[in-house]
Amino acid sequence: MAEDGEEKLLATVQHIVQTLGSSDTMTEDILKVFSNYDGRLSLDKLYAARAAAAAAASGGGGGGGGGLGEHSMPASPQPPLPPPPAAAAVSASASGARPPVTTSMERTVRTLDRQISQFVAMDRLIWAESADADAFLEAVDDLIGTVQELDAAGTNRALLDRADELLSRCMARLEDEFRALIERPDDAAPAAPGGGFGSDGSDDDDDFAGGDGYGDEPIPIARPVTDYDVVIDALSPGSVANVHQIAKRMVDAGFGRECAEAYAAARRAFVDESVARLGVRPRTADEVHASPWEELEFDIARWIPAFNMVFRILIPSERRLCDRVFDGLAPFGDLAFIAAVRTQALQLISFGDAISSSSRAPERLFRVVDMYEAVRDILPDLDPVFSDPYSGVLRAEVSAMCNTLGSSIKGIFMELENLIRRDPARVAAPGGGIHPITRYVMNYLRAACGSRQTLEEVMEGDFGANGGAPVPVDPDRPTSSLAVHIAWIMDVLHKNLDTKSKIYRDPSLASIFLLNNGKYIIQKVNDSELGVLLGDEWIKQMTTRVRRWSVDYQRATWGKVTTVLQTGSPGIGGLPAKAMLQKLRMFNTYFEEIYAAQSEWVIADDQLRVDIRAAVEDSVMPVYASLIAKLKSSPETGRDLYIKYTPEDVVSHIQQLFEGAAK
Repeated sequence: MAEDGEEKLLATVQHIVQTLGSSDTMTEDILKVFSNYDGRLSLDKLYAARAAAAAAASGGGGGGGGGLGEHSMPASPQPPLPPPPAAAAVSASASGARPPVTTSMERTVRTLDRQISQFVAMDRLIWAESADADAFLEAVDDLIGTVQELDAAGTNRALLDRADELLSRCMARLEDEFRALIERPDDAAPAAPGGGFGSDGSDDDDDFAGGDGYGDEPIPIARPVTDYDVVIDALSPGSVANVHQIAKRMVDAGFGRECAEAYAAARRAFVDESVARLGVRPRTADEVHASPWEELEFDIARWIPAFNMVFRILIPSERRLCDRVFDGLAPFGDLAFIAAVRTQALQLISFGDAISSSSRAPERLFRVVDMYEAVRDILPDLDPVFSDPYSGVLRAEVSAMCNTLGSSIKGIFMELENLIRRDPARVAAPGGGIHPITRYVMNYLRAACGSRQTLEEVMEGDFGANGGAPVPVDPDRPTSSLAVHIAWIMDVLHKNLDTKSKIYRDPSLASIFLLNNGKYIIQKVNDSELGVLLGDEWIKQMTTRVRRWSVDYQRATWGKVTTVLQTGSPGIGGLPAKAMLQKLRMFNTYFEEIYAAQSEWVIADDQLRVDIRAAVEDSVMPVYASLIAKLKSSPETGRDLYIKYTPEDVVSHIQQLFEGAAK
């Protein structure tokens, strides 16, 4: 009785299938519904019953034994039920014919098509519901495995093409989900990482600055920072785990490059916006070369912190995120990373190159040194970030920019020589004072010594070859390339000043001019690292020159005065009073001329001015006092002697020399 009941049930099912199964797909769907409904209605039994019915209908022809009656209406043709391989074999052997065969692989593709099509057609984010995301990924995994099986078998090209087309649609939707999860992580369902990718607490909480945990919102980057030892986590661990799962499927399906491009497109917008917030605007080399230096100084002041921000925080953070998303999926993570950051990195590099190739006016030295030091110091930190062959090219670009900036510094520094040589010797410094070129050059070199280590490195031609470590400076080595070059500049300056001194018609004033400038040079050398670079021997030579110029002044100005005051030896052969009075009148004339002129001259250094006045007193006052004493003691002069300048008056006037405009 049980068997009869089962046969009736199978017959009923077959009747329903014949009535409603208008296509192979619908027939298969109906059979699956019944097989899930009742354990007695397994697919094998249903397919076997369907095959037996088909064989009986084919073998009965037009006779009796279950065939149609003579006056019966012919049954409308029903679509054949796709049998399983075993049932198909029975059917074929029983009927002598080969009905259409639907393999299990075909049924799998159809089932996956229905499942995936439902997800692909969704008008919302699949990852908005974690259950949908899991089901979709499971279907994707099945489809990828099916395609691989079909490709390996190579026996059903049509089915493989159909599966490939389905896979392409599936990957297109995955790519959309991938970009959406990166760009709008808040749209996804909250994912509590529990052993999934990137969920280990030690990595998330201990290794990266911030300490506030992870939220679902991207962390903004626009705020100014002074500490570059931070990492930006733009995605929460749950979001990273989601996009990693998608990336893995796309790579497994052979869409790794498309996945990398989608990632780069999504992250590039964030990188672009971050750099824009730093105030750096793209500029061509021609625009940089045509801009006034004041404008470029402002741009450089923004470029340096932006460069540090991008290469110390933004790019390493992008590398970290990319490595987590594409963990184990090389080389697509490397491709995605370089595509995401390359444009903005090259924008910063191109500005540095443009500055390097622009004017090498000496006033540009210090800003270019700042740029060079920023790039040089960051080079060692770039090695782990740009470690793959794709981003290694960008690392080489940064290193090349460091070299060009170093060459520019060397060229700018050397241009100082040309500036000195071109300075015209047409206008004399008032009162023999310090010439502007002397002040400019000495203050320039003094300020340059603030970057002595960098200049040593550049002059030696290392250009950051030590991996960012400054070149050690030997304080007892005045023969370095920088020291030799500075000594050469000092020699050029000395020759220029010597030429300028010839503008003065009065040799005494020329000596005062050289004396002032020489003393100023020595002061600037002694109170800076220039003294270390030039060495003690150079300072001794310069001091000797200053003494010689002082002697030259004494001889040119006061030599004739002291000669006039000479009266010979006391006693026999002494000058008569009349001759001594003539000498006194000549002294008065010389002294008044000297005082009128040299009280307007300048000796800038207070101590030097005191020393020169003291030297004048030492040379003039003894002979002048002697002359006055002899005149007073001479009986020929008597009470009618008139002395215009007492010795005290002469000393007072000497103390008023070299006051210049301060008189």
